[in-house]
Amino acid sequence: MSKIHGIAHRGYPHKHPENTLRGFRAALELGFDHLELDVQLTSDGVPVVIHDATLDRTTNGLGLVRSYTLQELKQLDAGDGERIPTLEEALLLLKDRLTVDIELKQTGDAMPGLEQTVLDVINRLGMKDQVILSSFDHYSIERVRELDSEIAIGLISYGASASLFPYLAQLHGKYLSVKHVYVTPSFIERCREEDVRLMVWTPDDEASLRVWSEYPDLLVCTNNLEGWISVTEARQAQLS
Repeated sequence: MSKIHGIAHRGYPHKHPENTLRGFRAALELGFDHLELDVQLTSDGVPVVIHDATLDRTTNGLGLVRSYTLQELKQLDAGDGERIPTLEEALLLLKDRLTVDIELKQTGDAMPGLEQTVLDVINRLGMKDQVILSSFDHYSIERVRELDSEIAIGLISYGASASLFPYLAQLHGKYLSVKHVYVTPSFIERCREEDVRLMVWTPDDEASLRVWSEYPDLLVCTNNLEGWISVTEARQAQLS
């Protein structure tokens, strides 16, 4: 099966609980070449895969993720009987199968040691060449670069600001993730000129996905995996 060029956002949340091994398996089965997941620390310092700072939306638990130990979190239901995976569990599933964009859910220094702990897991599993570390918290990405001069890093931004390019160059980063509604053809061209790999997030309706399928060098991050497959296959058929 040929690979689908795109980023499976949190696995396949349109059909499976987000950020769970079940959703990740579905993305693998569909053949995506990239997958995005979110990482936070437990109270006992274990990186786990969950998006929100609190447990309320995606599990049957309440309160802050970082207030619980791993053992306590593993008792919770993350949807359809799934458990919150550790980063190590997720990476072991995905190893040698696709590129993993790990979003660090750091806010200020709310989770001291997050960056080093995540790097430790990646290095222990021998997956340094298979991951990208990204964050809305750009200070977190600065810490990653201070700790590791080579690992792939990216900045996440709502807006498409020209000021991001010199900052990214300073950090020796190659990835930039921007909310799709702010991305213009001129910004896409600027990314090409700067040799920056642009990720757009998260168009889901098929009309939007058709627009982004016109730019095969972009990394499109979507929750609508089968919709993305449909529009990209239609685009390829049109060109052949």
